[in-house]
Parts: sequence; C-alpha cells; structure tokens
Amino acid sequence: MADRNRSRRRKKKSAKKLGVILLLELLLLIIIAGSYYIISKNKKDDNNNTGKIVDNTQDNKDNKDKTDKKDNDDKEEEELTPAEQEALKEQEKLLQEITEREDLIKEANMLKLSYDYDKAIDKIKTYKGIEGGYELYPALLTAINDLQAEKDSLVLYGGSYSSVMQFNHIFFHSLVADNSKAFDGDYDAKGYNMYMTTTYEFEKMMQSMYEDGYVLVSVHDLAKQITDENGKTKFVAGEIYLPAGKKPFVLSQDDVNYYDYMDGDGFASRIVIGEDGKPTCEMILDDGSLVRGAFDIVPILDAFVEEHPDFSYRGAKGILALTGYEGSLGYRTDDPTSPTYEQDKETVKEVARVLKEGGWEFASHSYNHRDMREKSFDFIKKDTIRWQEEVGSLVGDTDILIFPYGTDIESTMGHYSSDKYAFLKEAGFNYYHGVDSKPWMHLKDDYVRMTRRPLDGQAMLEYPERLQDLFNLEEIIDPERPSKDW
Repeated sequence: MADRNRSRRRKKKSAKKLGVILLLELLLLIIIAGSYYIISKNKKDDNNNTGKIVDNTQDNKDNKDKTDKKDNDDKEEEELTPAEQEALKEQEKLLQEITEREDLIKEANMLKLSYDYDKAIDKIKTYKGIEGGYELYPALLTAINDLQAEKDSLVLYGGSYSSVMQFNHIFFHSLVADNSKAFDGDYDAKGYNMYMTTTYEFEKMMQSMYEDGYVLVSVHDLAKQITDENGKTKFVAGEIYLPAGKKPFVLSQDDVNYYDYMDGDGFASRIVIGEDGKPTCEMILDDGSLVRGAFDIVPILDAFVEEHPDFSYRGAKGILALTGYEGSLGYRTDDPTSPTYEQDKETVKEVARVLKEGGWEFASHSYNHRDMREKSFDFIKKDTIRWQEEVGSLVGDTDILIFPYGTDIESTMGHYSSDKYAFLKEAGFNYYHGVDSKPWMHLKDDYVRMTRRPLDGQAMLEYPERLQDLFNLEEIIDPERPSKDW
C-alpha cells in the first residue's frame, strides 16, 4: 500500500514538472514570435520610409556574391604589380582570340554544309591575330586543310550527270493551303485540281527529293557567261562540284501574284516579312481577318533548307516568275488609283530585297500572260517594256524569262533567229524557259534555253509515268486531292 502511494506521489510530481516545462516553452515561443513581429514591423517601416522593397531571397545573396567577387578582383588587381597586370590583360586577350578563332571555324563549317568550300576557306584566311595572319595558327591551318580535303573529294555534278543539259528544272504554281476551299466543286475547282499542287504534296516532294540526293542550284550556276581570250562573251556550262551521288536541279514558281480569282479558295494572299525578319505568307480568312503562316512555296522551302542546308548549293532556292497585270507578290501595284499604291510599291521593294538575300531569284513571266509565240512583235515589245517599268522597277533587273503557258517564242530546235528574240536579248534576257515532260537544254554562246517539268495535279493524275524518275507518287499525292475530273 505504501509503495502504491509513493508511486502516485512520483507521478504527481512528474506531471507537475512536465506542466512547468510546457509553460516555459510556451512563454519562450511567445517571446520569439513577438520579437519576430517587432523586427518584421521595423523592416516594413524602413521599407515604407525609403520607398524600397527589401528582398531577403536569393537575389540578395547573388548581389552580395557579385559585390564580394568584384571587391576581391579589385583587391587582387590592386595587389598586382604593373607588369603582372599587363600580363593578365595579355592572357585575357589571348583567350578572347582563341574563342574568336573557334567561332570562325564554326562559321566556315556552316558554309561547307551548302558546299561553299571556297567561301569557307576564304573566311578563315581573313583572320588576323596578335601574332599575325591565319597561317601562324595551327587550329586555323588544320581547319583549312580539312576543308580543302573535303572539297577535293567532290565530284562534278555529283557524278549523277555528265552534262548540265541533263539537269531537271521543276516548277509549280501557287500551292493549295486549304484543300476544303480549293476542291469544293465550284467553277475553279477543276483548274486547281489540274494545275495546282497542295502544301502537303510539295512538302512530300521536297523530302523525297532530298532523301534521293537532289540539290537546289541556281540557273546562274548552271550556265555562266564568260569572256574568252578573244574578248568575246559567251555562255558555258557551270562547274558544280558536289558529293558523289548528289543531283543538281532547278526549281521555279509561276504567277507569284496571288490573283483576285483565288480569293477565298484556300490560297495565300501575299508574301510578307514576319516579325522574325523572314518572308512568310498571309491568308485572308472567311471573316476577313488575316493569318500568317507557311501557305506557299517560299516559307516552306526556306524552312526546309534551314533544317537541311545540304539541300541547297551555296544558298540557292528558286525562281519566282511574276506577271504584272494584277501587281506583284500579292500587292496591287498595277493600280495607281489605290490609296495604298505608293506604300505597296515600297513594300514590294523591301520584300523582294529580303527574298533575294535569302537565295531567291526573279523572272519575268510577261506582263499580260499571253502566248508569246502567237502574239506579234509589237505586242511583245510593249508588254516587255511595261513589265520592266511596273514590275522590274520593284523587284530589280532580271535576265530570266519564263514563257506564259510554257510556249516558247520559236519552235525551232536550232538557234533563235526571230525579231522577238533580238528584242528580248537587247532587253537583257539571257535565260529562256518553256515547258516539256522531260529535261532538255540548249547552251548557246548568247543565251540558255531550258525546259521545265510541271509537278501539278495533271502530271500526277494523268501522266504519272512521267514522274517515276523523281519519286514514288503513291507516297506523294495528297489523300484529299480529287480524282481526275477533266
């Protein structure tokens, strides 16, 4: 019994002791919380008085670290002798030059991706450092030697052709960006099915040709004008060297004008310069609003070449053939009564400048888009002069003529001899392009005559055998394209 009482007394004492401890801890917490409240209030008051917000986060620590580092650096620099400080500056300059040389090599390697080895090598050779020219720097010499070795391994025309006269020149019209509007069964649907290609099909074609080794080239690289030892100018085949298995080809697009009849049928409405400084397209939606995107060849091909620079020889893209009777590039620069006439002309100049910087070239497609074999000499003369005044003045001079309807000015397979040719030559045209189902070309002393192959609905649906050498049509044709309906 006594033991039980002692046990009870011990438990009471323990409970009392525990209560005291808890009370003391509670008082301590109250004191801490009160102190924190007072400190926080004082800081808040200080902030209100100074108009500044005190930031107790990582930013303060980062700022302190930066300040400490600067103070330490300044202190260390102050402790260095003048000679040591000069040596430190020289070391920093050497490190900067090493970085510059590394960046230069990277830029040169980007140029080689588009087979411009000469420009890549020349870029490195322009380097001047503390010690002197590029030849004093082993890294630059190694880079040049590597580039030269790769250049020496290239083959004329990739070994795929023995002559430029075998090159393909493919062409398109405006791409169908919205199939539901173009192929809706109305009056224009049949024509779109025959003569247009969809964005789906164009992307598939470019991917297939890329995988098969095709490489975009300019007609000005395909055939060049030189002056011989007798002082006579003449055209000669260009020497295009590519890795073995590559296949040079030329691409062009007709009627890059975005005519009024195409409004509301699922096509781009004009070419514009996007916020990123790159050319893109605008499309007018049903509610009249505008949307920008890759709705035609220019932005699609630009993006593809940017991703695959080895698809383009020295940055070449394609030829944009323009008429003039409804303006240029989607701007109605043919109408002086338009309130935006002057502004539109300036816009076309700027868009054309950006396009040319990006590897695009321009061609005359005549002003009125009339059969140039059928029309008279006087008509062609007036038509050409008007194109040069209203379109050429905006996009720049060109020596490329793409015949409307693909109809050549002459049927002869010999040398041009008509007064039409004499005038066009005098007007500055050197490259003449018609249409045929297979590639052929005349390389004369005074001009180049080359056919183009259409890659439109008619070629795919009516003459699929003509395209078998380019790609597998089963993988190309848009599943939303109507069957042959003409």
